[in-house]
Parts: sequence; C-alpha cells; structure tokens
Amino acid sequence: MPTEVLVTIPFSETLISQIANLSSAINVTAITAQTASEISAEIWARTEILYTGNVLPAPEQVPALRWIQFHFAGIDRYTDEPIIKKAGVQVTTLSGAAAPQMAEHVLAMMLALSRKLPALIMSQKKSEWPRDRFDRYAPFELNGKTIGIVGYGSIGRQVARLLQPFGVRILATKRNAMSTRDEGYIVEGLGDPQGDLVHRLYPAQALKSMLKECNIVLVTTPLTRETEGLLNDAAFAVLKPDAYLIDVSRGGVVNHEDLINALKSGRLAGAALDVFPEEPLPSSNPLWQMSSVILTPHISGGSLHYNERAAALFIENLRRYLANQSLYNIFDPKRGY
Repeated sequence: MPTEVLVTIPFSETLISQIANLSSAINVTAITAQTASEISAEIWARTEILYTGNVLPAPEQVPALRWIQFHFAGIDRYTDEPIIKKAGVQVTTLSGAAAPQMAEHVLAMMLALSRKLPALIMSQKKSEWPRDRFDRYAPFELNGKTIGIVGYGSIGRQVARLLQPFGVRILATKRNAMSTRDEGYIVEGLGDPQGDLVHRLYPAQALKSMLKECNIVLVTTPLTRETEGLLNDAAFAVLKPDAYLIDVSRGGVVNHEDLINALKSGRLAGAALDVFPEEPLPSSNPLWQMSSVILTPHISGGSLHYNERAAALFIENLRRYLANQSLYNIFDPKRGY
C-alpha cells in the first residue's frame, strides 16, 4: 500500500505533481480546506502524512497519521492542539524556506531606517522642503556599524550574507553558541552554513553583553517561554545611544510597552516592526504616529515564490521520511520550536 499524503494548502497542479512524482511509494490527495470538517472521514483515516496550514484533525480521526508538516515556521499558536501531542506523530515546520524574502525585507528596513525614510515620506506628504534638511535627515552609514542578531537561525544567517558588502560587524546570539553550523534546512547557496560570517556568537544568556555593542538589533528568535518579553526595558537600557531595532520574529518577543517608552525617551532612535503582540495592530497604538518607526503588517515572509520554496522543503523532508532519515525542522515541545 502506498504512503498516503494529504495536502490542504492550495498548491498549484505543478507543485502537487512535483510532490507526487517524488516516488511511486506515495499517493497524494490535494484538498484545499479551511477546516477539518471539509475532509471526509475516509481520507482522514488513511492519511499518514499531512501538509497543512491550520487544518488539524482530532487524534481519533487519524489512526494512521505519523507526520504533520506545517506551511509556516512559527507554530506557537498550535502547540496545545491535541494532535500535536499525539504519541507517534512527528511535527515539522517550514523554518528556512522563507529566509530569502525575510532577509531582503530586513535589509530594506535597515537601509530605510539609516536614510530616515519614515521622516522623509512624512515631509513629502506635506509638500515640505525643510531648510534644515541636511541636519534633520542626516543619515548614518551601515559601514562600520555593529549589527546584533537575536537568534542566529536561517533568517539571521541570510541577513549576514546580504550584509557582507556593507562592511558591518555581525554579532549574534544562539541557543548553543558552541556549535556554529546550521543544522536546519538551507536553501542552496544561501545563508551561513558553517557560521563563518558572524564575528562573535553569544549564548542566549549573554544577550545583554551583545546588546551593549550594537548599533542595530535584529530580532529573529522564535516565541517560547524563554523568549517572551526578551527585549524589554532592561535590554533597551544597555543599548548604544541612538540604536535601532528591527523585529521579524513573533509578536511577544519584544515587550511593546517598554519599546514605546524607549522610543519616546530617545533610548531607541527608531524601529522597523513586522510582528506585534496584537494583530492587527490597533489604530490607537502610538506606534502608528511615530516618525522614526516603520510598521509592516506581518508580511516579511511573503513572496511570489513562497509556495514553490515550501514545496521544495516538503519534498526534501518527504524524501528523508521515505528513506527513514531524520527530518528537517522537527518541533521540540521542550524548546518550544
């Protein structure tokens, strides 16, 4: 009997064919669905591998299920689902597949903040040509600056690669700072597989030691019990004067009350934020009105190539599954990612 694979994401026929053509040992069923009730009991009963976004069955519906591959990297909102905790079911994420577009977003934000684009756009809307424009919009150059990356995973490593021509010094925190290699999924030719591009790795516990050195702080760490509220008043207090913050991690890693205070007091010169504790961000939030802040609606991972890269990771994991090899991006409940 073939291994039954169910895909609930609206992949194109081309991508479904690529998955199905991996091996004659699999049978792929593609049903675009929003809820588990849209899948028949018969299909659930025979499914061994599930590729999904948020369509999760009850454990009793899927006696044959052995592996869930999620369509995104951050699954913190689903970790309490009963099916995630079912014995014998592996859960993997899409970590690494969105690194190319997220790293480009980060680079765009760094350049936009450094050239004071938020304030410039506000002046443009007012048809304003300030006499003090050279002082008001004085930029800072990336060259010679220190960039601190909180969580040196696939995104941070690709950012480090893109920053190579800019002459920056790159620092990063990593859960296991003694191991510089990237053991996760890597899009071929991208990232920093051996950890050669970072000038110094810090253990997660030494975050403040790293922050003291930074002109720009990039947050890419997952949201876990350990990282919730990680960037707070105490962290902002040790930053260099006029430091900038870029956050593309998960809402909750940065304490936004403390962030707003740091921006108002001038401890932070500016920020670019793509994730928020509450989404959509309420219109009453003061961040909307700050001229030193760039807000984007959680779109840094978006790309016209998203599904293509997602399918490529799934195919590689599927190949490994069929060969009884360890999968990429296995969710560890103890770590929280």
